[in-house]
Order: sequence, then structure tokens, then C-alpha cells
Amino acid sequence: MSTPATTHDRAEDGGRAPIVLGVSLKLYLDVPTTTTWARRVATVVRSHPAVRDGAVRLFVMPSLPALPAVRDALAATDVRVGAQDIHWEDRGPFTGAVSGADLREVGCELVEVGHAERRLVFGEGEEITRRKFAAAVRNGLTPVLCIGEAAPGSPAAAADECARQLTDVLAGIGTLDCPRLVVAYEPVWAIGMPTPATAEHVADVVARLRSVLADDPRVHESSVIYGGSAQRGTLRDLGSAVDGLFLGRFAHDPAELARILDEAHALRKA
Repeated sequence: MSTPATTHDRAEDGGRAPIVLGVSLKLYLDVPTTTTWARRVATVVRSHPAVRDGAVRLFVMPSLPALPAVRDALAATDVRVGAQDIHWEDRGPFTGAVSGADLREVGCELVEVGHAERRLVFGEGEEITRRKFAAAVRNGLTPVLCIGEAAPGSPAAAADECARQLTDVLAGIGTLDCPRLVVAYEPVWAIGMPTPATAEHVADVVARLRSVLADDPRVHESSVIYGGSAQRGTLRDLGSAVDGLFLGRFAHDPAELARILDEAHALRKA
């Protein structure tokens, strides 16, 4: 069973849980630019003490066509590679779909499920999100489950809604064990905005999500990270309220990602 500390893996510096940082490139970069980005990130993490010493666990999610190139560019590092989407079936007449079995075959370890853009732009409702989550678990992929309330409101209301979303998705796996889960709390109203949600708001929601996870014996290891205009300074502001960040446009510059790694390392050494 997961605990309020949320992740059972421990960094070398004092046995504390590593900070989890994820980067989604969405569809902003073409394949050559993505490959260059990944090579620059590889150069950063090979020498960065936060990643080298295990204080930070980093994963990246490029577009599907760029996956093999990114996998190869990061092969000699501790960075894990994930996909931005998965289909709920592994095989069948599903033109354009992405099989979880194939994602594993090409070296993916994680897959994003339930992002607000999948829900809003592509019309993926709760049933599809449940089925995609189950497909990830079934195929041995770590789900990066995105949940969040649609509109600004009180922290209590947001916590209720996000706990409901998490419980609903977990119901879809039945008796299956989920060895590892990353929950990305992304209030929809904060995505793409200049600043993230307030620390107090995030802390209340994340505390409720941790409680849900701690009560579910199927989830063995879990982390709750924050996304939604996450950037340099967000990790410092949120502190121990979260287990890390899910980064978008603010990490598309490898130099800026390096600065966020610096911030994470400073927090772990404090």
C-alpha cells in the first residue's frame, strides 16, 4: 500500500523520496528539434548531481514519431521515456491508435492518461480515460494520470472533484495491481496561464489525493505531482506539498530545465 510519503523509492541523500519531474513536449517540436532537445537534456543530466545521485527522477514524453530518437538519445542516462497517449485495446481494427504493448516494445516505461486536452479537444470522457488507464496497467506501463477541476473554486471543492476523478479511474482496473502510479494534478483553469495555482490550493488537493492513494492496496507506489503552468519557482513555492512537477512549455528549453533541476537539488540538500 502506498503511504503519505507516496513513493517508496529513496534517494541516496538521507533516504528521502526523490523529486519526480516530468516533461511533456506535446506537439510543439518537430522530430529533428525534439532529437536535439533530448541530446541536450542528456548532456545536462549526465553531469547534474540531482539526477546522478538519485535526488530527482526525470521522465520525458515526446510526440510519438520522436519516441525512438529520444529513447536512443537518453539511453545512457537515468531519464525514463514515456508516451503521450495509449489506446484501450492492444490489438484490433483501430486505425491510428497506439497499442500499450507496442509502447513497451519500443522502450516506453510510462504513458500519459486523461490530460485535459484529450478530454476537451478529442472528447475523451471518463469511460475512455478509465479504459486507457487499465490498458497502461495491463501492459506494465506507469500511468501518468492527469486530473483536475475545470474552473476556479474553493480548495475543498477542487479536492472533492479530483478525489472523485481518481477513485473513478482506479475503479477501472478491478483487482489488477498497479505497481507504480504518477498522479499529475493539473487544474484545467491553470493550464497555459502565466502563473500556477496557489500553494495553499495545491496543498489541499494533493493531501486529499494522497489520502485516496494510501487507502487503495492495489497501488503499491505512487507520486502526486503538480502541473498547470509549473515553472521555475513553483517547486520552491510548493515544497513538500507535492512530490514533483509535470512541466510543459517552461521545460522546452533544456537550459531552463537545468535551472529547475538546480532548484530541486537545492531543496533536497536543504
